Amino acid sequence: MRKLLLIGLFSIVSFNAYAQEDNTEYEMRIGEKPGYIIDKSGKKIEGIVRLAGDEMNPWTNQKKVKFIATSDVDNSKKKQKFKTYDVDDLKGYMAIDNNTERVFETIKYTNTKEAYNTQNGGLSGGLKAFNNLTKSNQFAEVVADGKIKVYKVYGFPTTFSAGGQIAVADEENKRMRENPAYVYSKKGGKPEELNVAKAKIITADCPVVKAKVTKGEYGSLKNDTKKRSGLGKFIRNEIDNAMADNFSIVNEVIYDYNENCK
Repeated sequence: MRKLLLIGLFSIVSFNAYAQEDNTEYEMRIGEKPGYIIDKSGKKIEGIVRLAGDEMNPWTNQKKVKFIATSDVDNSKKKQKFKTYDVDDLKGYMAIDNNTERVFETIKYTNTKEAYNTQNGGLSGGLKAFNNLTKSNQFAEVVADGKIKVYKVYGFPTTFSAGGQIAVADEENKRMRENPAYVYSKKGGKPEELNVAKAKIITADCPVVKAKVTKGEYGSLKNDTKKRSGLGKFIRNEIDNAMADNFSIVNEVIYDYNENCK
Protein backbone atom coordinates (compact mmCIF):
# COMPACT_ATOMS: atom_id res chain seq x y z
CA MET A 1 0.00 0.00 0.00
CA ARG A 2 1.49 3.28 -1.02
CA LYS A 3 2.08 5.67 1.83
CA LEU A 4 1.24 9.28 1.34
CA LEU A 5 3.42 12.22 2.33
CA LEU A 6 2.31 14.06 5.39
CA ILE A 7 0.89 16.93 3.42
CA GLY A 8 -2.69 18.04 4.09
CA LEU A 9 -5.11 17.67 1.21
CA PHE A 10 -7.85 20.23 0.96
CA SER A 11 -11.04 20.36 -1.09
CA ILE A 12 -11.53 23.99 -1.91
CA VAL A 13 -15.15 24.80 -2.68
CA SER A 14 -14.74 28.56 -2.79
CA PHE A 15 -12.52 31.30 -1.49
CA ASN A 16 -14.85 33.69 0.31
CA ALA A 17 -12.42 35.53 2.52
CA TYR A 18 -12.82 38.66 0.46
CA ALA A 19 -16.59 38.86 0.38
CA GLN A 20 -18.02 42.24 1.24
CA GLU A 21 -21.49 43.22 2.40
CA ASP A 22 -22.61 43.63 -1.21
CA ASN A 23 -21.67 39.96 -1.85
CA THR A 24 -18.97 40.88 -4.33
CA GLU A 25 -15.65 39.14 -4.04
CA TYR A 26 -12.27 39.23 -5.68
CA GLU A 27 -11.75 36.53 -8.29
CA MET A 28 -8.22 35.18 -8.10
CA ARG A 29 -6.19 35.25 -11.29
CA ILE A 30 -4.08 32.41 -12.70
CA GLY A 31 -1.15 31.75 -10.38
CA GLU A 32 -2.85 33.24 -7.32
CA LYS A 33 -3.64 30.84 -4.50
CA PRO A 34 -5.23 31.07 -1.05
CA GLY A 35 -2.69 30.76 1.72
CA TYR A 36 -0.77 32.62 4.39
CA ILE A 37 2.62 33.91 5.45
CA ILE A 38 4.25 33.71 8.87
CA ASP A 39 6.20 36.85 9.76
CA LYS A 40 9.33 37.00 11.87
CA SER A 41 7.30 37.38 15.07
CA GLY A 42 5.45 34.15 14.32
CA LYS A 43 2.19 35.83 13.34
CA LYS A 44 0.15 34.10 10.65
CA ILE A 45 -1.36 36.44 8.08
CA GLU A 46 -3.95 35.00 5.70
CA GLY A 47 -4.39 36.17 2.15
CA ILE A 48 -3.39 35.34 -1.42
CA VAL A 49 -0.04 33.80 -2.34
CA ARG A 50 1.60 33.95 -5.73
CA LEU A 51 4.38 31.36 -6.00
CA ALA A 52 7.55 32.80 -7.53
CA GLY A 53 8.66 29.49 -9.05
CA ASP A 54 7.05 26.90 -11.30
CA GLU A 55 7.77 23.40 -12.63
CA MET A 56 10.62 24.71 -14.77
CA ASN A 57 12.14 26.87 -12.00
CA PRO A 58 11.15 25.24 -8.68
CA TRP A 59 14.23 26.65 -6.90
CA THR A 60 12.80 30.17 -7.18
CA ASN A 61 10.20 29.26 -4.54
CA GLN A 62 13.12 28.88 -2.15
CA LYS A 63 14.19 32.50 -2.59
CA LYS A 64 11.01 34.59 -2.52
CA VAL A 65 7.22 34.67 -2.54
CA LYS A 66 4.59 37.27 -3.46
CA PHE A 67 1.69 37.91 -1.10
CA ILE A 68 -1.23 40.20 -0.36
CA ALA A 69 -3.12 40.07 2.95
CA THR A 70 -6.90 39.61 3.01
CA SER A 71 -7.28 43.03 4.60
CA ASP A 72 -5.43 44.67 1.71
CA VAL A 73 -7.48 43.15 -1.11
CA ASP A 74 -9.47 45.72 -3.08
CA ASN A 75 -12.48 43.90 -4.51
CA SER A 76 -13.13 46.70 -6.96
CA LYS A 77 -9.89 45.94 -8.80
CA LYS A 78 -9.21 42.94 -11.01
CA LYS A 79 -5.48 43.11 -10.30
CA GLN A 80 -4.03 43.43 -6.81
CA LYS A 81 -0.72 44.85 -5.67
CA PHE A 82 1.37 42.03 -4.27
CA LYS A 83 4.39 42.49 -2.01
CA THR A 84 7.51 40.39 -2.56
CA TYR A 85 9.04 38.75 0.53
CA ASP A 86 12.37 36.94 0.72
CA VAL A 87 13.81 34.57 3.31
CA ASP A 88 14.98 37.41 5.55
CA ASP A 89 11.39 38.66 5.89
CA LEU A 90 9.46 35.55 6.88
CA LYS A 91 9.52 32.33 8.88
CA GLY A 92 7.57 30.66 6.11
CA TYR A 93 4.48 30.58 3.92
CA MET A 94 1.75 28.27 2.65
CA ALA A 95 -0.14 28.10 -0.62
CA ILE A 96 -3.00 25.76 -1.54
CA ASP A 97 -1.89 24.49 -4.93
CA ASN A 98 -4.03 21.92 -6.79
CA ASN A 99 -5.98 21.20 -3.59
CA THR A 100 -2.73 20.49 -1.74
CA GLU A 101 -1.37 22.55 1.12
CA ARG A 102 2.24 23.37 0.23
CA VAL A 103 4.14 24.59 3.28
CA PHE A 104 7.51 26.30 3.01
CA GLU A 105 9.66 27.04 6.06
CA THR A 106 12.79 29.14 6.35
CA ILE A 107 15.77 26.92 7.14
CA LYS A 108 19.50 27.40 7.20
CA TYR A 109 21.06 24.89 4.83
CA THR A 110 24.02 25.25 2.49
CA ASN A 111 23.83 22.96 -0.51
CA THR A 112 27.55 22.28 -0.70
CA LYS A 113 27.05 19.05 -2.62
CA GLU A 114 25.19 20.75 -5.47
CA ALA A 115 27.61 23.69 -5.46
CA TYR A 116 30.41 21.49 -6.78
CA ASN A 117 28.28 19.01 -8.71
CA THR A 118 28.56 20.75 -12.07
CA GLN A 119 29.43 19.89 -15.65
CA ASN A 120 30.10 23.52 -16.49
CA GLY A 121 33.54 25.00 -16.18
CA GLY A 122 34.86 28.52 -16.02
CA LEU A 123 32.59 31.41 -15.05
CA SER A 124 29.40 29.40 -15.44
CA GLY A 125 30.49 26.67 -13.01
CA GLY A 126 31.92 29.25 -10.63
CA LEU A 127 28.64 31.16 -10.50
CA LYS A 128 26.71 27.99 -9.79
CA ALA A 129 29.03 27.20 -6.88
CA PHE A 130 28.64 30.78 -5.63
CA ASN A 131 24.84 30.65 -5.88
CA ASN A 132 24.62 27.49 -3.79
CA LEU A 133 27.28 28.36 -1.23
CA THR A 134 25.92 31.83 -0.48
CA LYS A 135 22.19 31.04 -0.28
CA SER A 136 22.26 29.40 3.14
CA ASN A 137 18.85 30.70 4.24
CA GLN A 138 16.06 29.46 2.02
CA PHE A 139 12.38 28.58 1.96
CA ALA A 140 12.30 24.77 1.93
CA GLU A 141 9.11 22.84 1.16
CA VAL A 142 7.96 20.48 3.92
CA VAL A 143 7.27 16.94 2.65
CA ALA A 144 7.06 15.13 6.01
CA ASP A 145 6.13 16.61 9.37
CA GLY A 146 6.58 15.15 12.82
CA LYS A 147 9.41 14.30 15.17
CA ILE A 148 11.53 14.06 12.05
CA LYS A 149 10.73 16.83 9.59
CA VAL A 150 11.85 16.46 5.98
CA TYR A 151 12.22 19.22 3.40
CA LYS A 152 12.60 19.10 -0.36
CA VAL A 153 15.47 21.32 -1.50
CA TYR A 154 16.52 22.15 -5.06
CA GLY A 155 19.99 23.29 -6.05
CA PHE A 156 20.37 26.76 -7.55
CA PRO A 157 21.48 26.88 -11.20
CA THR A 158 24.16 29.03 -12.75
CA THR A 159 23.14 32.57 -13.67
CA PHE A 160 25.37 32.62 -16.74
CA SER A 161 26.07 30.38 -19.72
CA ALA A 162 27.28 31.11 -23.23
CA GLY A 163 28.35 29.29 -26.37
CA GLY A 164 28.86 25.59 -25.82
CA GLN A 165 27.94 25.95 -22.13
CA ILE A 166 24.28 26.71 -22.83
CA ALA A 167 23.32 23.13 -23.73
CA VAL A 168 25.30 21.79 -20.77
CA ALA A 169 23.62 24.24 -18.40
CA ASP A 170 20.17 23.30 -19.73
CA GLU A 171 20.86 19.62 -19.16
CA GLU A 172 22.17 20.33 -15.67
CA ASN A 173 19.08 22.37 -14.83
CA LYS A 174 16.93 19.45 -15.97
CA ARG A 175 18.85 17.12 -13.66
CA MET A 176 18.41 19.47 -10.69
CA ARG A 177 14.72 19.92 -11.50
CA GLU A 178 14.14 16.16 -11.44
CA ASN A 179 16.45 15.30 -8.53
CA PRO A 180 15.92 17.52 -5.50
CA ALA A 181 17.72 16.80 -2.26
CA TYR A 182 15.80 15.75 0.84
CA VAL A 183 16.93 17.41 4.05
CA TYR A 184 15.84 16.31 7.52
CA SER A 185 15.67 17.95 10.92
CA LYS A 186 15.09 15.79 13.99
CA LYS A 187 13.47 17.49 16.98
CA GLY A 188 14.23 20.90 15.52
CA GLY A 189 17.93 20.18 15.05
CA LYS A 190 20.26 21.39 12.32
CA PRO A 191 19.02 20.42 8.83
CA GLU A 192 21.16 17.72 7.18
CA GLU A 193 20.95 15.79 3.93
CA LEU A 194 18.95 12.58 4.13
CA ASN A 195 20.48 9.36 2.79
CA VAL A 196 20.44 5.63 3.53
CA ALA A 197 23.02 5.77 6.29
CA LYS A 198 21.42 8.77 8.02
CA ALA A 199 17.94 7.25 7.72
CA LYS A 200 19.06 4.17 9.65
CA ILE A 201 20.79 6.22 12.34
CA ILE A 202 18.06 8.79 13.03
CA THR A 203 15.30 6.16 13.22
CA ALA A 204 17.20 3.66 15.40
CA ASP A 205 15.44 4.90 18.57
CA CYS A 206 12.06 3.75 17.21
CA PRO A 207 11.48 0.02 17.94
CA VAL A 208 8.94 -0.39 15.13
CA VAL A 209 11.26 1.05 12.47
CA LYS A 210 14.37 -0.61 13.86
CA ALA A 211 12.70 -4.03 13.69
CA LYS A 212 11.68 -3.49 10.07
CA VAL A 213 15.17 -2.32 9.15
CA THR A 214 16.67 -5.43 10.75
CA LYS A 215 14.27 -7.68 8.84
CA GLY A 216 14.96 -5.83 5.59
CA GLU A 217 11.32 -4.84 5.12
CA TYR A 218 12.04 -1.42 3.63
CA GLY A 219 12.58 -1.61 -0.11
CA SER A 220 14.02 1.93 -0.14
CA LEU A 221 16.94 0.82 2.06
CA LYS A 222 17.86 -2.21 -0.05
CA ASN A 223 20.86 -1.97 -2.37
CA ASP A 224 22.66 -4.54 -4.46
CA THR A 225 25.76 -4.95 -2.27
CA LYS A 226 26.91 -8.29 -3.69
CA LYS A 227 28.59 -6.73 -6.71
CA ARG A 228 30.31 -4.17 -4.48
CA SER A 229 31.59 -6.47 -1.73
CA GLY A 230 35.20 -5.88 -2.72
CA LEU A 231 34.99 -2.11 -2.38
CA GLY A 232 36.20 -0.20 0.64
CA LYS A 233 33.58 0.66 3.25
CA PHE A 234 33.66 4.42 2.55
CA ILE A 235 33.33 3.97 -1.23
CA ARG A 236 30.59 1.36 -0.77
CA ASN A 237 28.59 3.69 1.49
CA GLU A 238 28.96 6.57 -0.95
CA ILE A 239 27.64 4.40 -3.80
CA ASP A 240 24.73 3.21 -1.64
CA ASN A 241 23.80 6.79 -0.81
CA ALA A 242 24.01 7.88 -4.44
CA MET A 243 21.77 5.01 -5.55
CA ALA A 244 19.17 5.61 -2.84
CA ASP A 245 15.69 6.74 -3.73
CA ASN A 246 15.37 9.31 -0.95
CA PHE A 247 11.78 10.11 -1.89
CA SER A 248 10.89 6.49 -1.09
CA ILE A 249 12.86 6.66 2.16
CA VAL A 250 10.67 9.58 3.19
CA ASN A 251 7.47 7.73 2.25
CA GLU A 252 8.47 4.47 3.93
CA VAL A 253 10.94 4.92 6.77
CA ILE A 254 10.31 8.50 7.91
CA TYR A 255 6.55 8.04 7.56
CA ASP A 256 6.66 4.95 9.80
CA TYR A 257 8.84 6.74 12.33
CA ASN A 258 6.58 9.77 12.65
CA GLU A 259 3.48 7.59 12.89
CA ASN A 260 4.80 5.16 15.51
CA CYS A 261 7.31 7.14 17.56
CA LYS A 262 5.81 10.55 18.20
